[in-house]
Amino acid sequence: MIAGAADPSLASAYGRLLALLADSPHVDVFLDQIVRVAAEVVAPAVACGLTVRRDGGAMTVASSGDLAAQGDEIQYGADEGPCLAALRQGQVVEVTDLRDDRRWRGYREHALRLGIRSSLSLPVTVDRETVGALNLYATQPHAFTDTAHRHALAFTEQASVALTVILRQTDQALLQQQLSDAMASRSVIDQALGVIMGQQRCTATEAFTLLRQASQNRNRKLRDVAAEIITQVTGESPQPAPGFVSPRHHT
Repeated sequence: MIAGAADPSLASAYGRLLALLADSPHVDVFLDQIVRVAAEVVAPAVACGLTVRRDGGAMTVASSGDLAAQGDEIQYGADEGPCLAALRQGQVVEVTDLRDDRRWRGYREHALRLGIRSSLSLPVTVDRETVGALNLYATQPHAFTDTAHRHALAFTEQASVALTVILRQTDQALLQQQLSDAMASRSVIDQALGVIMGQQRCTATEAFTLLRQASQNRNRKLRDVAAEIITQVTGESPQPAPGFVSPRHHT
């Protein structure tokens, strides 16, 4: 039995993952549910994001809240941080108190301004390859207790297994299209953030907040608002994102 599997909250989480697999959901839906369930199971995480490899870099394909989305974006801009370390090293990376942590200086100051005080990043593997990282953020120091650690490890292991199953069962052509759609959405948002930063002379974090507010005020998807901004500035539709770097297929 996997450590912590007897815990009622974990049992419920596993049941939800199995239900998603049984329903054969769109990959976007599946990824979105993984981060939402993780944020619920691993208390006291405020938000969770899922980072995956992209064309030699990384991007967030799902997040349960603004804190995770913005925390991830800061790391991509600085090219350093706990989730990138977990992705690159294939190891669990914890920040117990960001105020006292001197790693990743380019990430630290901006993350503290967001209110991030501790985090836990866990590698997500498919066919023994690290393809992503599950990133849990908290607004208090020393948030992730031994119990939280066990829950996070157990859930990530099950999520990796579930992701492996859905990747193997989904038609490869459809899968690539679904993943490309997720990448395209993220790419459009990234481009719009650049436009806003140039126009408003603000940071990436502030630009993301402005974009999110516009999305909420207009009751439109974040990607659609971002695409409109890019079209207005360039006169052309946003260009597609690079493809998803999938794990090697084993026959």
